[in-house]
Amino acid sequence: MIFWLVVLGGASVGSTSPSYKGHRYPVEVISCCVWLYFRFPLSFREVEELMLERGVLVSHETVRRWCAKFGQAYANSLRRRRPRPGDKWHVDEVFIKINGEQKYLWRAVDQNGNVLDILVQNRRDKAAARRFFRRLLMETGSVPRVLVTDKLRSYGAAYREVMPSVEHRSHKGLNNRAENSHQPIRQRERAMKGFRSVGGAQRFLSAFSGISPHFRPHRHLMTASHYRAEMTVRFTIWQQTTGVTDRPAAA
Repeated sequence: MIFWLVVLGGASVGSTSPSYKGHRYPVEVISCCVWLYFRFPLSFREVEELMLERGVLVSHETVRRWCAKFGQAYANSLRRRRPRPGDKWHVDEVFIKINGEQKYLWRAVDQNGNVLDILVQNRRDKAAARRFFRRLLMETGSVPRVLVTDKLRSYGAAYREVMPSVEHRSHKGLNNRAENSHQPIRQRERAMKGFRSVGGAQRFLSAFSGISPHFRPHRHLMTASHYRAEMTVRFTIWQQTTGVTDRPAAA
């Protein structure tokens, strides 16, 4: 349980749950719907059906609005609870179809598999790589010791301008960490039958990359008892993040 900085039984320092003022559904229902949508490859209508089975009447449009309003806030709060990123960054880009047009999904993870940032861009040239590197440095507030990429020449040209003091390792075989991290996104892309706009894809993936990994510990490295204990901790963190544990007990 070393991956998360949390004080069980209370919200961690510097974290605040979002406001639910004006919402007639309790926070438990809202957080559950957002969790279902971002954790599993479900549509809004499928989340609606799952909640109906539990006796909760909520429309798929309401679920969509909740995910749009609270998804990014939850993701940001979870990111603030994480320890500082590792000093070895893996960067990769993949093709992605958006409304029939080919775009590029840029992604960076550290040596522990923690997602550092994700960005949808039109190109994969030097300017696009430079933009992503500058965004990475700004978002993380740190500079890596080692940068690992594939052999795309844009990386070498951009990193020499943005972080020339960093060791750059360019080899396809060394970058499996970043390439494997694309798999959950590909799964969601198929379930959603693609994205309709660049802005919509960026908004979804930004929230998805903050929430989904929280519920995906390295299970293959854990015993069953360790995994259950780790997930118990992570569900507690989720309840603190969404504000479920902050509500006063019913009289």
